[in-house]
Amino acid sequence: MSCAELLAPVTKYVHLAGELLSAEWTRSDGPRGKGDKADVDTEIEVLLRKSLLELLDCDFWGEETGYHLTGHEYCWVVDPNDGTRDFLLGRKGSAISVGLLRDAKPVLGVVYAPITVDRGPDCIAWAEGWDSVIRNGEDVRSELLRGPLTLGSQVLMSTAALSKPDLNTELCSPAEYFPMPSIAYRLARVAAGDAIAGASLVSVGAHDVVAGHALLTGANGVLLNQDGLPVTYDSVAQMMSVSRRCFGGAPEVCRELVHRDWQRLF
Repeated sequence: MSCAELLAPVTKYVHLAGELLSAEWTRSDGPRGKGDKADVDTEIEVLLRKSLLELLDCDFWGEETGYHLTGHEYCWVVDPNDGTRDFLLGRKGSAISVGLLRDAKPVLGVVYAPITVDRGPDCIAWAEGWDSVIRNGEDVRSELLRGPLTLGSQVLMSTAALSKPDLNTELCSPAEYFPMPSIAYRLARVAAGDAIAGASLVSVGAHDVVAGHALLTGANGVLLNQDGLPVTYDSVAQMMSVSRRCFGGAPEVCRELVHRDWQRLF
């Protein structure tokens, strides 16, 4: 199947995985796990790994079940619950993230946040061959080619931004910052047009960003590392540590954000 033909079955599998995440959220005694590890994360990835490899038997990179790389043209990249720490703290907005690389380039992405603050279940998807990003079954058109930062636009940050609101306001100015647990879901919402850019100020791996990177590609956006260079996935080392910081969204905006003094936050 082409990437476009893969999108529907992948989205179906991700929705099924979302049912597990929703059930875990509503447990009477709360989600199982602590810190950065939830029991449901591994359960979801085991399910997705089996389903995705039956759909397309190729390489695989997962946060919980490890990786299998043979040099195959294609590679599935999975984060079963991006934002686990916030999930276990009772914060809404963690997301299941499934991406597909072809020759180390993102060509498909599905990011599904089954429990959100403002939208209910929210699934954002794209694959090479589609003209636009798809949100909950509907085509959406974003304006990521526009820039620079403007008053009234939003930059999506991690929930850590809540601890230093004044400084984050200054660093994102004249845009507003908005905190959100999952970097995958931040990038997805940018691709869907909810914000002009999304950022992670800590190191991320391929599982965190490949799906979101694909969605940005479908919306004519970019994903840049801390040096302002495009994020790449050409080696095991790069897959493990994609960047120390990353900025995804409108090209001009991301280039501007890269050069701001984020170290002040630390």
